[in-house]
Formats: sequence, C-alpha cells, structure tokens
Amino acid sequence: MQEAQNTQTIQDMYAAFGRGDVPTLLNLLDEAVVWYPVKGAAKTVPTAGERRGKAAVAEFFRLLAEGTTWEAFEPQEFIAERDKVVARGRYAAVAKPTGRRYASDWVMIFTLRAGKVVGFEEFCDTAALNAAWA
Repeated sequence: MQEAQNTQTIQDMYAAFGRGDVPTLLNLLDEAVVWYPVKGAAKTVPTAGERRGKAAVAEFFRLLAEGTTWEAFEPQEFIAERDKVVARGRYAAVAKPTGRRYASDWVMIFTLRAGKVVGFEEFCDTAALNAAWA
C-alpha cells in the first residue's frame, strides 16, 4: 500500500508542476528535503547543484521557470518499492538566455517518508543540457 500512496504523491507533484502550481508541489516536500537536480550539470546551468530545504527548492523552481521554456514534459512510467518512487520520462525545452533547445529522456528518483518527499535526484543527457546553457 505504501508504494501506491507514494506513487500517487509523485503523480500529484507532476500534475502540480504541469499546472505551474509550485505552492502545491512544495507542500508535498518535507521541510528538510534534499533536492539534487541533474547530476553532472555544468555551473552555467542555473538550476544545477544540491539544495536543502523547501526554501531552496522554491528557488530552484523560480530559476527553472525564469530560464526554461518547456516544449514537452512527459512522465511516462512510475516504479515504486518501499520508500522510493522512480519516474521515467522525456522532456524538451529551450534555455531562454541562449535560445538553444535540448531534449532528453530522464529518470527522477524520489525518496518519501510519512507521505512527504525527503530526497530527489535527477539523471538526464547532461551533454545536451550543458550545451544548451553554454
């Protein structure tokens, strides 16, 4: 049952993201969340690097919205076991400052505790991402 509830939480997060509803998304995070988007992203990518706590994750989403135009964002599969939910999908976007497009399959790993996200890691085609932001 925990796996189904955790999966629903992550699906709710993606739905909120798709609506641009960052406050609802942030409400699904633990206060002490550790958020590590795109491991291997270059320093030129404004959303690169680990963040700790809801305020830091809110800043991540602010930077993401300011710098990215989404052409597609498609979660395609969810795999859950114990406290982990792995989401697999694809996105395509434009880095606003450079006007360069990038696209990638991605994997995002969420760790949940008591119905809240306590950890996040993202893996994608960092070469494409870094080139778009260079």
